[in-house]
Amino acid sequence: MHPPAVQSAIRKIFRRVVPLFFVMFVANYMDRVNLGFAQDELRADVGLSAAAFGLGAGIFFIAYAIFEVPSNMLMERFGAKVWLTRIMITWGIVATAMAFVNSVETFYALRFLLGVAEAGFFPAVIYYFSRWLPDSHRGRATSIFLMGSGTATVIVGPISGALLEMHGVWGHSGWQWMFFIEGIFSVVLGFVVYRFLDSGIESATWLTEEEKRELVATIDAEQDARPTADTRVSRWKLLADPQMLLFLWIYFAINVALYAVTFWLPSIVDDIGGLSSFQVGLLTSVPWLCAIAAVFVSGRLSDRIGKRRPILMALLVLGGCGTLLAVFVSPWAGLGALCLAAMGFKPASPIFWTIPQSYLDARAAAPGIALINSIGNLGGFVAPTAFGLIEDATGSTKGGLVGLTVVGFLAALSVLFVRGGGRNDRIRSRPAKAPAAAPAPKATPGAARTAGHGPATA
Repeated sequence: MHPPAVQSAIRKIFRRVVPLFFVMFVANYMDRVNLGFAQDELRADVGLSAAAFGLGAGIFFIAYAIFEVPSNMLMERFGAKVWLTRIMITWGIVATAMAFVNSVETFYALRFLLGVAEAGFFPAVIYYFSRWLPDSHRGRATSIFLMGSGTATVIVGPISGALLEMHGVWGHSGWQWMFFIEGIFSVVLGFVVYRFLDSGIESATWLTEEEKRELVATIDAEQDARPTADTRVSRWKLLADPQMLLFLWIYFAINVALYAVTFWLPSIVDDIGGLSSFQVGLLTSVPWLCAIAAVFVSGRLSDRIGKRRPILMALLVLGGCGTLLAVFVSPWAGLGALCLAAMGFKPASPIFWTIPQSYLDARAAAPGIALINSIGNLGGFVAPTAFGLIEDATGSTKGGLVGLTVVGFLAALSVLFVRGGGRNDRIRSRPAKAPAAAPAPKATPGAARTAGHGPATA
């Protein structure tokens, strides 16, 4: 149980900071995946094959992976407030520019630039939580934050469907209106973020001095309970660690499954036949409504029992079963099966992130989180690209759904080999060379920290 001042500070953070990140992720995810709803009109107007569309959808993640770690390092230099604002405004501008795609080349270029603009957003937020919240509340905060992506997938369907029906207004296609209006929203939100976000606990005027002092002391105490080291961590050392390789594979698999469902769900729903763009958008929101509930329940459950791995395994198996079932049933029943898939794969992401945070040493947290996210997000490139190739070759997405089943089951099996962040198992940062008589550097208040206290939290 935390002191009263810490509890009061946590309540304020959950009222002010966590909802702000939630709304930011709604906008982020909407601009990332609204492409799926414009698929038919965009392909017809620009002349894209299914494979070209899938490649363009996925090329975003190549740029995201390349620029993820540099972006996260710049965030540490400039501060969360400035850097997250920059990310939001630039991605909003690029998302708006998608309205002017007129060739395959500009489609690829803008999707790549969108990945460059968004790179660093997710690990910056996860790292931000690690500097503001005690371990006991971070899993819940991460789950609420990631519910933003679920909320986006719920609302982006009806909104995008309605905007697509603006076809012909002032001589522009519906997909152009969709990209333009949803992109402008992100630009405006970027200025709101700059007004309300604080870079650190010490600069939060909405916390009392006692709340700041006690919260920093609590975070520092959790950091002191874990092995610490000076300054740097080798990224080659991160890649050489077997547990990190497991983290990379599992998160990659989660993203393969999640983005395949996200980008191709509108097309799968459209196979039902006889539906308008708005009706397709409404129906695609159903699986994500189920996923939001699953994210919330699984997040609270994992925080309460402290057993992350069994929950993660169960979610991955559920997702795999849902995609497998969707192959063998009618389109309407397939929508129900994809509800199960969404309820498995969507909550798997926030539950997963509590495990590497408990494994990584504090000084390895920022590069470790960025590395996992950047390489794991390549699953977002593989999924739509593979689905596009499969649809061009077979005329159906069923082969892709079978592949997702295999990926989900293999990822669940891999979780058996993941261990928690035991004292002797952590990835430690490399000590800086210093004279023997030099005193150990004093910990900075609010220094970066990681979640968990050992195997019990994994």
